[in-house]
Amino acid sequence: MRILVVNVNTTESMTEGIAEQARRVALPGTEIVGLTPAFGAESVEGNLESYLAAVAVMDRVLAYDEPFDAVIQAGYGEHGREGLQELLDVPVVDITEAAASTAMYLGHRYSVVTTLDRAVPLIEDRLLLAGLDRRCASVRSSGLAVLELESDPERAVEAIVEQATAAVRDDHAEVICLGCGGMAELEQAVRARTGVPVVDGVAAAVTVAESLVRMQLSTSKVRTYAPARQKKMTGWPITGGR
Repeated sequence: MRILVVNVNTTESMTEGIAEQARRVALPGTEIVGLTPAFGAESVEGNLESYLAAVAVMDRVLAYDEPFDAVIQAGYGEHGREGLQELLDVPVVDITEAAASTAMYLGHRYSVVTTLDRAVPLIEDRLLLAGLDRRCASVRSSGLAVLELESDPERAVEAIVEQATAAVRDDHAEVICLGCGGMAELEQAVRARTGVPVVDGVAAAVTVAESLVRMQLSTSKVRTYAPARQKKMTGWPITGGR
């Protein structure tokens, strides 16, 4: 089984970290391929960058010229999952939805701790669109920029723990979701400090994707995610297709 894990930003080191986290939880025999978009922002922290990332992720998947069994979009609250589902015949898993759905098996209500405050509405909208919002106690900002997760990991843990603790104490959350693909590898530290289950979206998405492939299930194509109608698309794909 080969799973493509596509970073939404263009920072190669973050792609490597996300892919490594995916490999840690993958079953024996599952190959994880980390992909970085050919264009876009070095970190995705708002609507403009998110919409650009949605196109860049689809373009990067089209440029991959080997067979694969599933795709994971490794951006928390980002746009684009629906486009990938139209584009592909294999399962597509978004880390936001994978984390939230996993959290609901572990407690009555969950909270998300993310990066900058401007990311909060995007995550809230993604959870609402996916029908996962009713059991979300809160979406909290750590105040960190995405790239700070790599440059200052000790500060990142402290900021995330502070907000996770507040979510448990004040919002009555019973599970914490780490609200950024770049937070991969931090879940154990946050769990030790908060005493509640902590769900990393990348790890959850790998598990979901593997299960779908093993059950021979993929996206329904009868209506919403039917392939795009055949027509001229000027300039697409951007960097080359299969």
